[in-house]
Amino acid sequence: MEVELAFSGWSGILVLMLYGGLMLAVGVYAFLRNRGVRESLDEYYLGGRGLGVMVLFFTFFATQYSGNTVVGYPPTAYRLGYQYLVSVPFFIMIIMVYLLFAPRLYALGRRFNLLTPVDWIDLRFRSKKVTILAAILMLYGLGNYLLEQFVAIGQGVSGLTGGTIPYQVGVVFFIVIMVAYSWLGGMRSVAYTDTIQGIALLFGVFTLLIGSLIYLGGLPTAAETMIAEAPQKLGAPTGGSLTTWFCLLVLVGIGAAIYPHAFQRIFAARSERTLKRSFIRMAYMPFLTAGVVFMVGIIGISAFPDLTTAESEQLVGMMANALANQNAFFYWAMVLLFGGVIAAIVSTADSVLLTFSSIISNDLYGRYIAPNAEESRKILIGKLVGVAAVVVLVLIAWYPPGTLYQIFVLKFEVLIQTAPALILGLYWSRLNTQAVFIGMLAGTVLAAAFTFAGLRPLGVYSGLWGLLLNLVLCVGGSLVSQVTEAHRQRAVEVIGWQR
Repeated sequence: MEVELAFSGWSGILVLMLYGGLMLAVGVYAFLRNRGVRESLDEYYLGGRGLGVMVLFFTFFATQYSGNTVVGYPPTAYRLGYQYLVSVPFFIMIIMVYLLFAPRLYALGRRFNLLTPVDWIDLRFRSKKVTILAAILMLYGLGNYLLEQFVAIGQGVSGLTGGTIPYQVGVVFFIVIMVAYSWLGGMRSVAYTDTIQGIALLFGVFTLLIGSLIYLGGLPTAAETMIAEAPQKLGAPTGGSLTTWFCLLVLVGIGAAIYPHAFQRIFAARSERTLKRSFIRMAYMPFLTAGVVFMVGIIGISAFPDLTTAESEQLVGMMANALANQNAFFYWAMVLLFGGVIAAIVSTADSVLLTFSSIISNDLYGRYIAPNAEESRKILIGKLVGVAAVVVLVLIAWYPPGTLYQIFVLKFEVLIQTAPALILGLYWSRLNTQAVFIGMLAGTVLAAAFTFAGLRPLGVYSGLWGLLLNLVLCVGGSLVSQVTEAHRQRAVEVIGWQR
C-alpha cells in the first residue's frame, strides 16, 4: 500500500483535511437528522432498515472494494501479466455467493428482526456454544480486517504527503475521525460516507486509466513489450498456479460474501426489491473496478519495464507521478485519487468497526450478560468496547506485524469456517447442531495450525482444508446423527423448508 508520490506534500495534506472534514460533517448531519428519533439497535446499527438502492449499492461497493484494490492489484498484474485477469472473477464469485443466500436471509431478517449474522445463527441452532464460537470467529476476522485497514491508512497518508505526515500520525488522525462520525450517526453515517468515498474512488480509478491510455501507452504497447521481454506474462496460469488461483477464487468468493458487515447491509435494505436492484448494479463492478485497475497494471509493464518486485509495489505512485507532470488537471486528479484511496480504506474500516460493536452489544452483552438492559445501554457498551478494541489495534498497527497480504489471507482462513452454519442452515432443516459446532471448531483449529505452520498441502490454502474438514464433520455428522423431530420441526418453522 505504501506509495511515494513526488507531487505529494501540502497538496496531499489539503485533500486529506478536506476528506476528513467532509466525513465529520456527514456524521454531524446524520446525528442532527435523527436527534428526535429514539436510539435503538435497529436505528444505530442498521439505519432503521431503510437504506435505499443507491446508498445500499455504494455501501456494498465500499465493503467489497477498498482502497487496497486500487494500489495493490496493479502491481500484481504488472508481475503476473494476463494471469492476473483472474482478479475479476474474484469479485464475480462474491456476487454469485451473495445470490445463494442474500434474498432468503433478508426475508428471514425482516421476519425475525435479525440484527447481526450471529443473531441468525442463534435463531437457527439455539445453542450457546455454537453462537459464542461463531461470535468469536467473526470478532477475530473483523479485528484482523480492522488491523489491515489501519496499517493501510498509515502507509497511504505517509505516501500521499511525502512523509510530511508520519505513518503513525496518519493512523491516529483518520481513526479519530472515523470513530467520531460512526459514534454520532451509526449506520447512516457509515452508509453516507461510503457513498461519497465510493464516488471519489470510481472517479479516481477511471481518471488513472484514461490518463494512462493517453500518456503511457495502451494495451497493444504493453503486449509488444511482453512479447519482446516477458512472453510468459501473456499466458494463462498452468499447473500449480492454476490450483492456487482456483483456491483463491473459492476462499475469497465465500469469505468476502460472508463478511459480517456485509450481512448487516442485507438486513439494512429497505426492501427485497431494493436489495436485488443494488446487487444488479454490483454485478457490473468487477469489470468497472477490478478490470480497470488490472488494465492499469498491464499498461505499467510498458510504461515502467524491468521493475523489481519491491519497485513494482510503487507502480501506481509512479504512474500517478507521470500523469501529474502532464498538466494541472491530472496533477489534482491524482492527488484526489490518492485522497480517495485513503478515504475508501477508512470507509471499509468504519463498516467493520460498526459490525464489531454490534456483535459485542447485541450478541454477547445483550444476549448473555445483560439481556434486560435498555437498548441505549447496549449501544453504549458496544461503542466503548469498539473504541477499546481500536486502541489495542492501533498499538499493534504502530509497528505492523506482517505484510498486508499475510493479514488479508489469515482473516479469510478463520472467517470462512462460519460458512456452513450461515449458509447451509438456511436450506437444510436436518442440520445437526452438535455437528455444526464440531465442524466449525475442528475446521478453525486445522486452518490455524496449517497457517501458523506454513503448510499448504497440494497447494491448497489452509482455510480451505479447514473448510473441507468442517463440511465433512458438519454434513456427515448430520447424516449419521439425525436431529430430533422437535428440532427438525422448529428448523422448518424458521426456514420454511422440509429438507
